Formats: sequence, structure tokens, C-alpha cells
Amino acid sequence: MKPPLLSKVALKDELTRALEDQLAGLEQAYQATRAGVTHEEAKPENDKDTRALEQSYVARGQAQRVEEVRAGLADTRAMPVAAFAEGRPAALGALVVVEENDRELTFLLAPYGGGIALSQGAVHVLTVKSPLGRALLGKKAGDECETKVGDRMRELTVVAVR
Repeated sequence: MKPPLLSKVALKDELTRALEDQLAGLEQAYQATRAGVTHEEAKPENDKDTRALEQSYVARGQAQRVEEVRAGLADTRAMPVAAFAEGRPAALGALVVVEENDRELTFLLAPYGGGIALSQGAVHVLTVKSPLGRALLGKKAGDECETKVGDRMRELTVVAVR
């Protein structure tokens, strides 16, 4: 049995919370790595010891990831959640219901958070930069689209844009 579909406002709130949790975990990992770089035990024992240098590279990568998620969270908070009138094409903030191989799937087109499952797995987040998200942009109910995702072709029929 499928869980009930939440409103777009509730889905946006759930996505925002998931991204906030992700950001908090990344910030905590970054702070721990940064503390490790400056810790007394991280000082090089000789000119061949590169532990501190390697940790600083990791910390830099983590800092960049924190900033990326922070920007994605801001974009998600700014995402419109208005209902789409019948016949309006899919755009950012749309809930797109598709049929693929006799299965119905529901996607939320969002600026960030691709791959996150919402509403107990009933809705999957697609970014508008992903191959499938790009393929669905501009499509209306009744349209068909085909796109290559990974190494396979996906053929979808748009059932509804909400």
C-alpha cells in the first residue's frame, strides 16, 4: 500500500529538513577534521610525514561540500510550491507523476537534493540538472519522454503535472 501523498508545502518542508540534517552532519565532520589538522599529534615527525597535509586536503574538500549544501538549501527554501494549472508544463517546484513500465512514479523537481526520497518513499527528488529532471522539464500531461540514465534508456509518459 502506498503512503498518502503529502502537499507540496509539506514535501518542501521534509526536503528542507533532510538537507538541514545533511548540512549539520557535514559541518560536524568538517569541524572534527579541522581540529585534527591542528592537533598536537598531527605535527609532522619528519619531512616525509604528510598526515597533516593530507588532513588539510580532506578539510578543504569538506568545507567545499558544506558550502555546496548550504547553497542548495538556500535554493530549496526559495523554491516555489504553487499548484500547477492543468496544461502547464513541468518546471521547478512541480510534482510530476509519470508512468514507466506500468508503474506510476512521482517526482518533485527541485534545485537540490536529488535522490532523496520523501513521503515514506512515495516521492523522489529530481534536480533540474539531472538527465531525468532535464527530460521532464517543459513536459505536460500526456507527453512522452525518453532519456538515458546511466547505461539504460528510460521511456516515460507524463500522467500529471501538479
